[in-house]
Amino acid sequence: MTRTIADMLVDWEPVIGLEVHVQLGTASKAFSGSGVEFGAPPNSLTDPCVLGLPGALPVFNRHALELALKLGIATGSTIRARSRFARKHYFYPDQPKGYQITQFDEPLCEDGYLDLLLDQQIKRVKLTRIHLEEDAGKNLHVGAVSHVDLNRAGVPLCEVVSEPELTSAEEAAEFMRALHRLVRWLGISEGDMEKGQMRCDANVSIRLRGEDRLGTRTELKNINSFRFVQHAVDHEIARQLRILDGGGRVERETRLWDAAAGQSATMRSKEEANDYRYFPDPDLPPLVVDGATMGALLKAMPELPTPRFVRYQRDLQLAPDDARTIVSDLPLAGYFERVVAVNPRRSGRVIANWVLTELLGALHAAGVEIDQSPMTPANLSELVGLIEDGTISGKIGKEIFEESFRTGEAPAAIVVRRGVQQISDEAQLWEIVERIVAANPKQAETYAAGKDALFGFFVGQVMRETNGRANPVLTSDLLRKRLGR
Repeated sequence: MTRTIADMLVDWEPVIGLEVHVQLGTASKAFSGSGVEFGAPPNSLTDPCVLGLPGALPVFNRHALELALKLGIATGSTIRARSRFARKHYFYPDQPKGYQITQFDEPLCEDGYLDLLLDQQIKRVKLTRIHLEEDAGKNLHVGAVSHVDLNRAGVPLCEVVSEPELTSAEEAAEFMRALHRLVRWLGISEGDMEKGQMRCDANVSIRLRGEDRLGTRTELKNINSFRFVQHAVDHEIARQLRILDGGGRVERETRLWDAAAGQSATMRSKEEANDYRYFPDPDLPPLVVDGATMGALLKAMPELPTPRFVRYQRDLQLAPDDARTIVSDLPLAGYFERVVAVNPRRSGRVIANWVLTELLGALHAAGVEIDQSPMTPANLSELVGLIEDGTISGKIGKEIFEESFRTGEAPAAIVVRRGVQQISDEAQLWEIVERIVAANPKQAETYAAGKDALFGFFVGQVMRETNGRANPVLTSDLLRKRLGR
């Protein structure tokens, strides 16, 4: 009988490590002055250095260093005061120099960590290193003809390498989300995976549970979406499990993931470091990080997503999913913080609900970014206050929100102008309840006989007479008192 993957996972354990390339948000390339622009005409962003022409010398882009240092600081990495660039030799059409400038045995950052926000817990994954390097060009294959576009060649990258501490495809995808959230939060990169600004290589191996030694790993290359990472790793885990559970042996190799087919295929046998013939780049001096640069970056570092995720739950009682969504985007988190700051006594949970539902929905429909929202934080705080103190109902609040969003008028002014204050006067509501029950004796008698559904009929009648202004909680209490149940 063929065993299922779930059965196999009782005996076997997946071990996953990721290597993620993050394009740094610079205006020019890593070692030359050519621009960086997605979608530019092919081969329009090149220069003698990118093309590897004789006599062209690289000059490192200092802005790329500052962006990489931000990531190193945010991940708690040890940062080298002096790191070095190396040449990684390989011959391929997308690399006209015949080598890639990267960092090898002296990387900029080592021994950091990345926090994954998993349900209600945080998993800390160790990072082996973060190093700087340049990107290669892009090969385009059309039938039997191949083209090379070198616009991407020389673009500055950070390569983030994790320890093999991930144990599922879900964790691998969350690692990518956490890194994407962090680089966007810090302004290091747009992280647009469709534009290739974040790409992942996944190293997957399987070992018997309880073993310390890692199994033979395979590498899945150039995966460019969270969903594809999860699918590719799941597929590779299943492939290796079937081989090992059947008594076979996994070969060390590099495989390409075909997202459309949902399958991987062998690309090449895996190279070792000596196959690339690394050696220090003789044209580039050591990369020196001075105290003034580090001091300025440390001073400017914002509160990071993980501490904010914890604080939102602890201090503002947000649900984990809401807290995770808000910290996924710095402008969103900034708007939320400003609403809370207007009046800290307001419910953080209620504010989060209005921001994540009504506000984001309205912004999406209008095609407007949150930092250009016509609903100011002060107006949204005022609206939440009007609902919390019983001035208006939640239903009326949505109508007021729509008008305030459209016009920019303060919610309190709209409420007064439209006369839609909630009726919470018990004596006034009791008169209305008495009148409605008296006008519907058959329904009252049927309700008293046990037909509970008729309670909604009476609530609706009160709301209709008051144009939706009756306090719903007080209305229900008074109706139960009057109807005797």
